[in-house]
Amino acid sequence: MALTGINAYRKGNLKQDIANADPHKLTLMLMQGALDRLAYAKGAMERKEYASKSEFLSRVTAILINLRDTLDLDIGGEVAENMFALYEYMIERTGEAHVRNDLQILDEVISLLTPIRDAWVQIPQTAKEEAYEAQRQKRQAV
Repeated sequence: MALTGINAYRKGNLKQDIANADPHKLTLMLMQGALDRLAYAKGAMERKEYASKSEFLSRVTAILINLRDTLDLDIGGEVAENMFALYEYMIERTGEAHVRNDLQILDEVISLLTPIRDAWVQIPQTAKEEAYEAQRQKRQAV
């Protein structure tokens, strides 16, 4: 019973965090969510809990697709194109790990996503503000 209350509290907190988050924070939350679910999927895979593994990896794939599809290839240029290809690769590898029950592939995806998340955390506030302004101007031009 207590666990249900804790989970409800967490979900409420998460909804509040999402509602108050800027695009940078939302992206960070998505990356961390993918990493968390990759870890959960590894545990489920080790315990042979295949339904749980499937659910976690489906969520990872959905997050990676979202991260890939929200890249602005016009503004981001070559960097955004490279990130697009990297996310696409991680999506493919996550699918392979699911089919093969391969922990090493999940470790590979984690090793690719972790430095991206770590770099995202290090983005200076001024760079974030410049990016928001560029997005705002692009929307106004359309």
